[in-house]
Amino acid sequence: MSAPLYPSGTVRALLATDLVTDATRAALQARLDAPVHEPVFFEPHTYALFQTVAARLIPQPDRAEPIDVVGGVDKRLAEGKADGWRYDAMPPDREAYRLGLGGINQAAEALFQHPFVALSESQQDAVLEAVAAGTAPGENWQQLPVGRFFEEMLAELTENYYAHPLAQEEIGYVGMADVPGWTHIQPNSLEPREPEEVK
Repeated sequence: MSAPLYPSGTVRALLATDLVTDATRAALQARLDAPVHEPVFFEPHTYALFQTVAARLIPQPDRAEPIDVVGGVDKRLAEGKADGWRYDAMPPDREAYRLGLGGINQAAEALFQHPFVALSESQQDAVLEAVAAGTAPGENWQQLPVGRFFEEMLAELTENYYAHPLAQEEIGYVGMADVPGWTHIQPNSLEPREPEEVK
Protein backbone atom coordinates (compact mmCIF):
# COMPACT_ATOMS: atom_id res chain seq x y z
CA MET A 1 0.00 0.00 0.00
CA SER A 2 1.49 3.34 -1.05
CA ALA A 3 1.44 6.46 1.09
CA PRO A 4 -1.33 8.98 0.42
CA LEU A 5 -0.48 11.62 -2.18
CA TYR A 6 -1.85 15.14 -1.96
CA PRO A 7 -1.70 17.87 -4.61
CA SER A 8 1.50 19.92 -4.56
CA GLY A 9 0.96 23.65 -4.25
CA THR A 10 -1.80 23.27 -1.64
CA VAL A 11 0.02 25.30 1.01
CA ARG A 12 1.06 28.13 -1.29
CA ALA A 13 -2.48 28.33 -2.67
CA LEU A 14 -3.90 28.54 0.85
CA LEU A 15 -1.41 31.20 1.93
CA ALA A 16 -2.68 33.41 -0.89
CA THR A 17 -6.23 33.34 0.48
CA ASP A 18 -7.98 35.13 3.33
CA LEU A 19 -8.39 31.79 5.13
CA VAL A 20 -5.00 32.25 6.85
CA THR A 21 -4.31 34.85 9.54
CA ASP A 22 -1.53 37.34 8.93
CA ALA A 23 0.60 35.95 11.75
CA THR A 24 0.31 32.36 10.49
CA ARG A 25 0.97 33.44 6.90
CA ALA A 26 4.10 35.34 7.95
CA ALA A 27 5.45 32.40 9.97
CA LEU A 28 4.87 29.84 7.21
CA GLN A 29 6.09 32.11 4.44
CA ALA A 30 9.31 32.68 6.40
CA ARG A 31 9.82 28.91 6.56
CA LEU A 32 9.20 28.58 2.81
CA ASP A 33 11.59 31.43 1.97
CA ALA A 34 14.29 30.67 4.54
CA PRO A 35 17.83 31.08 3.19
CA VAL A 36 20.39 28.33 3.55
CA HIS A 37 21.37 28.22 7.23
CA GLU A 38 25.02 28.71 8.06
CA PRO A 39 26.07 27.07 11.35
CA VAL A 40 26.46 29.34 14.36
CA PHE A 41 26.61 26.97 17.32
CA PHE A 42 28.22 23.92 15.74
CA GLU A 43 31.69 23.88 14.19
CA PRO A 44 31.42 23.33 10.40
CA HIS A 45 32.66 19.71 10.58
CA THR A 46 30.20 18.88 13.37
CA TYR A 47 27.40 20.56 11.44
CA ALA A 48 28.27 18.46 8.37
CA LEU A 49 28.20 15.34 10.56
CA PHE A 50 24.79 16.33 11.95
CA GLN A 51 23.44 16.94 8.44
CA THR A 52 24.64 13.48 7.37
CA VAL A 53 23.00 11.89 10.43
CA ALA A 54 19.74 13.75 9.71
CA ALA A 55 19.80 12.65 6.07
CA ARG A 56 19.82 9.01 7.19
CA LEU A 57 17.11 9.49 9.84
CA ILE A 58 14.81 11.65 7.70
CA PRO A 59 15.72 10.88 4.08
CA GLN A 60 14.22 13.15 1.47
CA PRO A 61 15.18 11.54 -1.86
CA ASP A 62 12.26 13.08 -3.76
CA ARG A 63 13.05 16.68 -2.85
CA ALA A 64 15.32 18.79 -5.05
CA GLU A 65 15.86 21.01 -1.99
CA PRO A 66 15.59 18.97 1.23
CA ILE A 67 13.86 20.58 4.18
CA ASP A 68 16.56 21.80 6.57
CA VAL A 69 15.94 19.97 9.84
CA VAL A 70 19.37 20.68 11.34
CA GLY A 71 19.48 24.47 10.98
CA GLY A 72 16.72 24.93 13.53
CA VAL A 73 18.65 22.91 16.12
CA ASP A 74 21.80 24.95 15.51
CA LYS A 75 19.84 28.21 15.80
CA ARG A 76 18.10 27.10 19.00
CA LEU A 77 21.33 26.03 20.65
CA ALA A 78 23.12 29.21 19.58
CA GLU A 79 20.35 31.25 21.20
CA GLY A 80 20.53 29.14 24.37
CA LYS A 81 16.88 28.15 24.10
CA ALA A 82 15.34 24.93 25.42
CA ASP A 83 11.87 23.44 25.58
CA GLY A 84 11.70 23.93 29.33
CA TRP A 85 12.45 20.41 30.51
CA ARG A 86 14.96 17.59 30.15
CA TYR A 87 15.51 14.11 31.51
CA ASP A 88 17.45 14.30 34.78
CA ALA A 89 20.04 11.89 33.36
CA MET A 90 20.75 14.23 30.45
CA PRO A 91 23.15 17.17 30.50
CA PRO A 92 21.98 20.55 29.14
CA ASP A 93 21.10 20.46 25.43
CA ARG A 94 24.28 22.11 24.17
CA GLU A 95 26.47 19.59 25.95
CA ALA A 96 24.17 16.70 25.01
CA TYR A 97 24.45 17.47 21.30
CA ARG A 98 28.23 17.90 21.48
CA LEU A 99 28.65 14.61 23.32
CA GLY A 100 26.03 12.77 21.26
CA LEU A 101 27.32 13.75 17.84
CA GLY A 102 30.87 13.03 19.01
CA GLY A 103 29.64 9.67 20.27
CA ILE A 104 28.17 8.86 16.85
CA ASN A 105 31.61 9.50 15.33
CA GLN A 106 33.27 7.37 18.02
CA ALA A 107 30.86 4.53 17.23
CA ALA A 108 31.59 4.84 13.51
CA GLU A 109 35.34 4.68 14.17
CA ALA A 110 34.96 1.70 16.51
CA LEU A 111 32.67 -0.26 14.19
CA PHE A 112 34.08 0.69 10.75
CA GLN A 113 37.38 2.51 11.37
CA HIS A 114 36.20 5.68 9.61
CA PRO A 115 34.33 8.85 10.59
CA PHE A 116 30.56 8.69 10.14
CA VAL A 117 30.49 10.99 7.08
CA ALA A 118 32.96 8.70 5.25
CA LEU A 119 30.86 5.55 5.70
CA SER A 120 28.50 4.00 3.16
CA GLU A 121 24.80 4.52 3.78
CA SER A 122 24.39 0.95 5.03
CA GLN A 123 27.28 1.43 7.46
CA GLN A 124 25.82 4.74 8.64
CA ASP A 125 22.51 3.00 9.22
CA ALA A 126 24.27 0.29 11.23
CA VAL A 127 25.88 2.94 13.45
CA LEU A 128 22.56 4.71 14.00
CA GLU A 129 20.83 1.41 14.73
CA ALA A 130 23.44 0.76 17.44
CA VAL A 131 22.88 4.24 18.86
CA ALA A 132 19.10 3.74 18.84
CA ALA A 133 19.47 0.34 20.52
CA GLY A 134 21.78 1.77 23.18
CA THR A 135 24.65 -0.54 22.18
CA ALA A 136 26.91 1.94 20.37
CA PRO A 137 30.57 1.87 21.44
CA GLY A 138 32.34 5.07 22.40
CA GLU A 139 33.59 6.81 25.50
CA ASN A 140 31.10 9.69 25.17
CA TRP A 141 28.30 7.30 26.05
CA GLN A 142 29.82 7.01 29.52
CA GLN A 143 28.77 10.64 30.05
CA LEU A 144 25.52 10.62 28.07
CA PRO A 145 22.68 8.05 28.02
CA VAL A 146 22.81 6.92 24.40
CA GLY A 147 19.14 5.91 24.13
CA ARG A 148 17.87 9.16 25.61
CA PHE A 149 20.09 11.20 23.30
CA PHE A 150 18.84 9.34 20.24
CA GLU A 151 15.22 9.79 21.34
CA GLU A 152 15.67 13.53 21.91
CA MET A 153 17.58 14.11 18.67
CA LEU A 154 15.10 12.16 16.54
CA ALA A 155 12.14 13.95 18.15
CA GLU A 156 13.61 17.39 17.48
CA LEU A 157 14.52 16.58 13.88
CA THR A 158 11.01 15.21 13.29
CA GLU A 159 9.43 18.32 14.84
CA ASN A 160 11.54 20.54 12.61
CA TYR A 161 10.55 18.53 9.54
CA TYR A 162 6.81 18.67 10.17
CA ALA A 163 6.92 22.34 11.16
CA HIS A 164 7.75 23.07 7.52
CA PRO A 165 4.79 23.85 5.24
CA LEU A 166 5.94 21.48 2.48
CA ALA A 167 6.10 18.56 4.92
CA GLN A 168 2.64 19.49 6.13
CA GLU A 169 1.47 19.58 2.52
CA GLU A 170 2.72 16.07 1.80
CA ILE A 171 0.46 14.63 4.53
CA GLY A 172 -2.54 16.73 3.52
CA TYR A 173 -2.43 18.97 6.60
CA VAL A 174 -4.01 22.38 6.09
CA GLY A 175 -4.58 23.38 9.70
CA MET A 176 -2.82 26.65 8.96
CA ALA A 177 -6.09 27.88 7.39
CA ASP A 178 -7.03 29.26 10.79
CA VAL A 179 -9.38 32.17 10.10
CA PRO A 180 -12.73 30.38 9.79
CA GLY A 181 -12.08 27.71 12.42
CA TRP A 182 -12.80 24.02 11.98
CA THR A 183 -16.32 22.67 12.27
CA HIS A 184 -16.26 19.30 10.47
CA ILE A 185 -14.70 17.17 13.14
CA GLN A 186 -16.35 13.85 12.27
CA PRO A 187 -14.24 11.05 10.78
CA ASN A 188 -13.87 11.18 6.98
CA SER A 189 -15.48 14.61 6.78
CA LEU A 190 -13.46 17.33 5.04
CA GLU A 191 -13.76 21.10 5.16
CA PRO A 192 -14.04 22.58 1.65
CA ARG A 193 -10.45 23.91 1.89
CA GLU A 194 -8.93 20.50 2.71
CA PRO A 195 -7.23 18.66 -0.16
CA GLU A 196 -8.52 15.26 -1.17
CA GLU A 197 -6.05 12.47 -1.67
CA VAL A 198 -4.98 12.06 -5.30
CA LYS A 199 -6.13 8.61 -6.44
